[in-house]
Amino acid sequence: LKRLGGPNFHEIPINRSLAPVHNNQRDGHMRQTINKGQVAYAPNLLNDQYPKQAKQSEGGFNSVYERVDGPKIRRRSKSFLDFYSQARLFWNSQSDVEQMHIVKALRFELSHVQTDWIRERTLVQLAQIDHSLASRVAEGLGMEIPSAEGMQLNYGAIGADDNPADFQSVLAKANVGSSPALSIAADSPINQGKGSAKTRQVAILATDGADVAAIGELMMQLNDAGAQSAIIATHLGTLKGKDGQQILINWTFQSTSSALFDAVYVAAGAASVVKLKQDADAVRFVNEAYRHCKPIAASAEGVELLQAAAYPGATDIVGGPGVLTSPATEVADLAGQFLQAIAQHRFWERELAATPA
Repeated sequence: LKRLGGPNFHEIPINRSLAPVHNNQRDGHMRQTINKGQVAYAPNLLNDQYPKQAKQSEGGFNSVYERVDGPKIRRRSKSFLDFYSQARLFWNSQSDVEQMHIVKALRFELSHVQTDWIRERTLVQLAQIDHSLASRVAEGLGMEIPSAEGMQLNYGAIGADDNPADFQSVLAKANVGSSPALSIAADSPINQGKGSAKTRQVAILATDGADVAAIGELMMQLNDAGAQSAIIATHLGTLKGKDGQQILINWTFQSTSSALFDAVYVAAGAASVVKLKQDADAVRFVNEAYRHCKPIAASAEGVELLQAAAYPGATDIVGGPGVLTSPATEVADLAGQFLQAIAQHRFWERELAATPA
């Protein structure tokens, strides 16, 4: 309630000016400045009369004496009537994947609107931003883009005695171009070759009969790279490996979700993979991770779980972007490639290839 009305509203970062502001306020809600000295007022005997108001000769503010003529009106500048240029700049700046996400979001929201004419007006507004955007959204709604001829586009901020025609959109610039700063994909360190596996969460799918030695080696390499890993199995407790080794299980498929992890690794081990293939939750875990464009890796028999998770009639998951497989149980070589894939974070090519979702 005080963000715009408190005595220190100008101090919080979003409101703070580039030029320093000095006043007599101290303490209170949202105070950011750490003042030096004992007093914040004048006159005083404790700090040689400082702080005090600056004279004009000292750089202080002074109102200029000037004659002003003309009618007094309450009007915004005509530049405020350019309603669509910023939205068009934003749309132009998005990557293909980001544009697809925007289209899907608009389709989702408008599909919940039960009044046709509201959908139609929204499509008209979208067409002012970009016709291809409006066309793609309309296709998902099973509609055509209505004509904007004779339609009043702006109903807001118009006085009761004003002419609405004076408040319709005015195009300030024919070509607004694009800006990489407006795109998460274009401006991301990942797309600038600066991605990292640090803090990424990796799910290791395995159960009894898995290659525990290989799992341990992979977990060590992930940890060295700053990533975190967790073993997900068909049961809690201890996982008994194919060679008698044991390792602690962190989660079951019922107690966690693929949405909580950034990447997935399917461990080798024939007995383990047979059980995982028979577990619908394990198959769905891989399925979802692939749909969400996350890096996936599998060793030896683990590849069979990826094949089991393939969509009917869809491209085999094993051949998909960001999917790494190795016929060997050793993970030394695979781990390096997997870490590089994790650093890339997502493989959006899968969405552009019309992966079922």
